[in-house]
Amino acid sequence: MQHDLTLAGHGVRLVPAAPEHAAHLLALVDADLWFGMTTPPPASADEVARAIEEAVAAPGRYAFTVLGDDGEVRGQTSFYDVEHRTGRCEVGHTFYGRRWWGGRTNPACKLLLLTHAFETWGMHRVALRADARNARSIGAITRLGAVPEGVLRGHRLAGDGSRGDTAYFSILAPEWPAVRARLEARLAA
Repeated sequence: MQHDLTLAGHGVRLVPAAPEHAAHLLALVDADLWFGMTTPPPASADEVARAIEEAVAAPGRYAFTVLGDDGEVRGQTSFYDVEHRTGRCEVGHTFYGRRWWGGRTNPACKLLLLTHAFETWGMHRVALRADARNARSIGAITRLGAVPEGVLRGHRLAGDGSRGDTAYFSILAPEWPAVRARLEARLAA
């Protein structure tokens, strides 16, 4: 959906995704980085721009491009399946360039997104999910303090056409203060 939400802090800015980010995002992508996504790796900036346009057009999705404080494109992320009436949403459609793996970018983005979800929108539940074969993503979600909920078998269709399982995690509002403290401690280190 079209939105004007920008979140900033801890060295990153999440700005509304736009087609002009496409070439920069494409430069970050390779087949291994894209593992576990539900589409094949994009082959051109035009393909990335079309994917951004589809994300922006999707109801209940707030698609962001992740920038460093210097304006350098680091990746993308989203809120999606946003249900204000029931107080739930998901965070995902996330990737970062390899240069930012294991650093401050992911914890900073998750702190901004989760703070907005719980403290501005008043969400009760925020879910995160990953291809069950993607150990790196599952490790990152686990380090957040998200609670594993289970695995949905045969839930994903991978970019190569194979079926995969989806590992689901969530954070509930009563768990948010501990998750926030964990993220703040990681960013302070």
